[in-house]
Amino acid sequence: MDPAVTPTPLSMVARAAAAFAAYRDGDVARMSELVELLTPILWHTARAQRAAAATAEDVVQTAWLQLVDRAHTIEDAQAVVKWLMTTVRREAWRQVRQGYRDEPVEDVGVWEGAGSTDDDPAEVSLLEERRQLLWTHLRALPERCRELLRVIAFLDRPDYAALGQALAMPIGSIGPTRGRCLQRLRTALLADSRWSV
Repeated sequence: MDPAVTPTPLSMVARAAAAFAAYRDGDVARMSELVELLTPILWHTARAQRAAAATAEDVVQTAWLQLVDRAHTIEDAQAVVKWLMTTVRREAWRQVRQGYRDEPVEDVGVWEGAGSTDDDPAEVSLLEERRQLLWTHLRALPERCRELLRVIAFLDRPDYAALGQALAMPIGSIGPTRGRCLQRLRTALLADSRWSV
């Protein structure tokens, strides 16, 4: 390989498919790679359905168990991301409908490092207040916006093909929809006098 040529990093779907295919072929250690790669997006997918943090964790765990039980039924390894996201979304809907719905003020695990003991208490308090306000306005957005923003915001490099499949959106509409959703959130925040303090 020419050292001047930098290989293009594999997309999330390609990495997930490779790990899943290896797992199905008997390399059980590759399941850990798949879990590490996809758990954050699955957790945010569950939370986008208004599942409480603890419920979202249960939903994601259930999806992983179902994948292990049904791995042989997924013929195309490229479909594993869509399969998992669909499973998580359906399980979250089921649990929310059954009464496990909770709308906590805080989102656990999203703002790592916020509120460290080394920080100025006044700054920590202000950050916490703004974080709660942000989540309040995010929860007020239409479901499609909540789902898209929650999932896309926590990916290093969003894979629009995977997102399009998982969210049942045409790839070309993800960027414009994201822009409109962010604009709605921005407008709501700027209209709230507590945000500009």
